[in-house]
Amino acid sequence: MENPFNDIYFMKRALVEAETAFAKGEVPVGAVIVLNNQIIARAHNLTETLNDVTAHAEMQAYTAAADYLGGKYLNECTLYVTLEPCQMCAGASYWAQIGKIVFGAYDTKRGFINYKTKLHPKTQVTGGVLEEECSKLIQRFFIEKRNLN
Repeated sequence: MENPFNDIYFMKRALVEAETAFAKGEVPVGAVIVLNNQIIARAHNLTETLNDVTAHAEMQAYTAAADYLGGKYLNECTLYVTLEPCQMCAGASYWAQIGKIVFGAYDTKRGFINYKTKLHPKTQVTGGVLEEECSKLIQRFFIEKRNLN
């Protein structure tokens, strides 16, 4: 029997978080961290809410996951995030030693791949999971934001 808990399943959970961010007027990026097919952290962008440029979905998720585990290393965990992490979030993933990063939409302007940011040597990366859905949500957000101004 096929495992229903795959990258698409968990990316859909991250998209739910992104929708929550959208509803709050935040850039719609969502993240979940998974350990043994169980979500241990859920987060979304809070940069506007907290007036904090570092309050990206990934950063919020890393903190929640470390708190849940009672330790700072996430080497057995997978981060699912709707947008390719920026340099800051990729750097944090290095220090957290995240086991795997799965992201949806590529960020050709601010994503870590464009800047050749180094991840932890054991971190695996998969990009483009539900890319179209993730991209459309971000595009819709910015179209609506421009139309309001």
